[in-house]
Amino acid sequence: MKFSTRLLIASSAFAAAFSLTHCKSGGGDTIKIGEFASLTGKEATFGTSSHEGTLLAIEELNAAGGVLGKKLELLTEDDQTKAGEPANAVNKLISKDGVVAILGEVASSRSLEAAPICQQNKIPMISPASTNPSVTKVGDHIFRVCFTDTFQGAALANFASGTLKAKKVAILTDVKSDYSKGLAKNFKEKFTAGGGQIGSELDFNGGDKDFKGQLTSIKDNAPDAIFLPGYYNDVALICIQAKQLGITAPIFGGDGWESESLLTIGKDAMNGNYFSTHCAVDQGTPEMAKFVEAYKKRFNGKTPDAMAVLGYDSALVLADAMKRSGTTESAALRKAVAETKDFAGASGKITLNEDRDALKALVFIKIENGAFKYTATVNP
Repeated sequence: MKFSTRLLIASSAFAAAFSLTHCKSGGGDTIKIGEFASLTGKEATFGTSSHEGTLLAIEELNAAGGVLGKKLELLTEDDQTKAGEPANAVNKLISKDGVVAILGEVASSRSLEAAPICQQNKIPMISPASTNPSVTKVGDHIFRVCFTDTFQGAALANFASGTLKAKKVAILTDVKSDYSKGLAKNFKEKFTAGGGQIGSELDFNGGDKDFKGQLTSIKDNAPDAIFLPGYYNDVALICIQAKQLGITAPIFGGDGWESESLLTIGKDAMNGNYFSTHCAVDQGTPEMAKFVEAYKKRFNGKTPDAMAVLGYDSALVLADAMKRSGTTESAALRKAVAETKDFAGASGKITLNEDRDALKALVFIKIENGAFKYTATVNP
């Protein structure tokens, strides 16, 4: 099923239940903001989380009077976690719906598909969590409120050699994912530059169910640790099968692991493993504490993840740029987004550099007793 959201976010009907409601545009009385996200499909927790964070931000902004004297209208398209759908989604949002800016996506592959369309139409696009460095290189209208895999890969390499004391690491990469391939490349470059050895380098196709061939080869090579830059659904299955094969080396990865479904699927096979991500809900800042409280209240006690936090921040950064520019006109709005500096987001202070990437810290999470445990912060 494909969702098309037409909602003025203050709507009590939407607040009563998480449903995508069709409402007619308020014409010139509203500012239309587009969003594309994977609300269904194999990575739906990413899209659901980022959408909920975005939704909360828009609701709060509207409750406070809106922006530039108008309420914000969020129009959301489900890209269904499918190639081809992001292009369809943003084309519709721009050409038919007339949005002034677009928020999305979490996955780098889907952002890379949509970004050229936004760039061509001079519509600012802000990705909450796409970390592949190529995303913002598409053009000067493309932004992100997260770090890149250049930074994340280096941090993971230092973590492997420092915290894990690993001299030899195996890498298992999803060849269907730009995110996975990019993060693997950045990790490998930094790890080997520091004297580390890549014992084996194997791949899989996202969505596969049987990984025992690759894992048997990795086990025979006896690495000190296994680097798995993948998405949570594949990661959980790989960790289960690794445990079944008696692999005891720690498995670690990046922010693609960030989902409660990782624990639901992987269960005790996830214990003792690590991943890096954008923020931790228990990191203790006033902005994070305020967000967590509001999110839990809005979504029936649900604990947010990093994707929800970044969805929230992406909407707030856009609204802040509108306020500073005093307009939604494309050139002025693009310039204001680019000039974002020291914005106090829930995930931390956000400053966009000349490449339109956020300069932000990274955190490491250990999975212990079936729960995510914050362990360290790494600053850029």
